[in-house]
Amino acid sequence: MCPIKNNKFKHMKISLLTFTISLLFSQMITAQKVEFEEYDLDNGLHVILHQDNSAPVVITSVMYHVGAKDETPDRTGFAHFFEHLLFEGTKNIGRGEWFKIVSSNGGNNNANTNDDRTYYYEVFPSNNLALGLWMESDRMLQPVINQIGVDTQNEVVKEEKRQSYDNRPYGGFLAEIKKNMFDVHSYRWTTIGSMDHLDAATLDEFIAFNKKFYIPNNAVLVVAGDIQKPEAKDLIQKYFGSIPRGAEIVRNKYDEKPITETRHAVYNDPNIQIPAIVLSYRTPAMTTRESRILDMVSTLLTDGKSSRLYKKIVDDKKMALQIGAMNFSQEDAGLYIIYGLPLGENTLDAITKEVDEEIVKLQTELISDNEMQKLKNIYENQFVNSNATVQGIAHSLATYYTFFGDAHLINTELDIYNSITPEDIRNVAKKYLNPNQRLELNYLPTEKTASN
Repeated sequence: MCPIKNNKFKHMKISLLTFTISLLFSQMITAQKVEFEEYDLDNGLHVILHQDNSAPVVITSVMYHVGAKDETPDRTGFAHFFEHLLFEGTKNIGRGEWFKIVSSNGGNNNANTNDDRTYYYEVFPSNNLALGLWMESDRMLQPVINQIGVDTQNEVVKEEKRQSYDNRPYGGFLAEIKKNMFDVHSYRWTTIGSMDHLDAATLDEFIAFNKKFYIPNNAVLVVAGDIQKPEAKDLIQKYFGSIPRGAEIVRNKYDEKPITETRHAVYNDPNIQIPAIVLSYRTPAMTTRESRILDMVSTLLTDGKSSRLYKKIVDDKKMALQIGAMNFSQEDAGLYIIYGLPLGENTLDAITKEVDEEIVKLQTELISDNEMQKLKNIYENQFVNSNATVQGIAHSLATYYTFFGDAHLINTELDIYNSITPEDIRNVAKKYLNPNQRLELNYLPTEKTASN
């Protein structure tokens, strides 16, 4: 056989192999598409159903569109407090019985709160779908909010604050950033809030907060897993359909002026020995394309040992013990945060100088095609992993509906990331990551005074 024919055959085999791999890969990606159905009850509760009968597990979850930003300046911490308080019991579930009921029926549950929403969920064997729906509906309709529960959870939250904030090294990072970055917006306080505010609040204030926000027309119910939709719909109507619609919520609007001059702040943390420099920039809302671009900027700068800042400052120059960047995206506005812990005799100013040099490169030079492709691969992998479990799918559906008004983003948001270009990264870095638009926070150890 002549060499030319042999080469043709070789190339044909390679092409066929490449085509086969591409076909299989495209089928794998297509298989990740999440099928779901959504509708509204008459009381305004939005319902999303995702059927996956591959495992005998069902998720019942409710996301309420209430977080720390919905509080008032003199009563911070309410939303997080309610994350705890609404496990105290209902008119049908005795105090202290919630977790016992869940665990004795083979399930587990949890809840979490941030500045923008509160999320409750149960994971049960699929034959307990009715139980999960009943429990969440009873929590929504008739929670028991009394002084015993308030006093109990007050102590629980205080202990959480001591462990996670007051006595934890660098536990004041976010609180100091937020209070220096926002002048009028309710993002200026932390989700856990002030213990003095919780101590001062009356029982009537807690009852009013519940009545205002924990209502069907301020929530999305996601039921996902091993379900049959007709049965699930009947149960949802049975348990949630009669819950009264609440008053429409009018949310606060804030006129937050842009930052045009560098802000400087110093904080002394008694729990640390190594200082840190924190650079924070105010950024657009999580719903914007620019916020997704800033996600990629964070990955490019500090995600992994090959990332730009890590390789330069930690690995090559050995100037820092740790370097990090994150796009702290939220519903109304976000924060882009870079921090570094210097090594040895290196100063906070020296770390800042190195960071600024890399940001200028982002603002003036296009990243390479290889870097761009690597970023897209990372986000494709993250996207697939976030929806690899029924529990992850339920959370994603609730999040996309609550903040974007579009649960279909669970299948299409990756397209937005894939459409981002090197030019987009350069332009967003030039627009938002400038020294005159940021906070420079020197996060320092508390100086110990000599004892007499």
